[in-house]
Amino acid sequence: MQELPKPWFNLEAYKKIRLEEARFEVEIAEKFLQEGLVRNAAGKVFQAWKSLLAALLTDKRDVLVKKYPKKKSLGRRKIEFADWIIAVVPTSYMEELTLILGKELNLLTEKALSIHEYQYNGPDKEAILSPFRSDEIAAENIKILVNEIKSILQRVQKQDLK
Repeated sequence: MQELPKPWFNLEAYKKIRLEEARFEVEIAEKFLQEGLVRNAAGKVFQAWKSLLAALLTDKRDVLVKKYPKKKSLGRRKIEFADWIIAVVPTSYMEELTLILGKELNLLTEKALSIHEYQYNGPDKEAILSPFRSDEIAAENIKILVNEIKSILQRVQKQDLK
């Protein structure tokens, strides 16, 4: 895979690479699920989700610049905070970022964050440390997110061809 272009240099190239990354990560998540590596699959599907959000946020850069008008220091360089958000997609910002992208993506982000929590804590029969009481429940949720990511990637590809 190529080095990730910086969104503040080339937004279109960045979007293209992030969409590719989402496709690759979701394929790996599926392979991990087939092998019974559920927590590994959780990590990969979460990374796929994060990459997809980064790609989709490139189309909302103007909205992000207005919402986050400050600058971010990266060593000696200062960039728009919005560009940093697009590049990093901080987990702590995902809920509010997906409100900009729409209801469907916001609801799927809740699922992605639950999967992320499961990745770190594993299953928990009492559902205190993890939203999933078993690996089987987690695997079903991962499959749902995998399928949603694939569907969104297909829609984006169709839109980009227009």
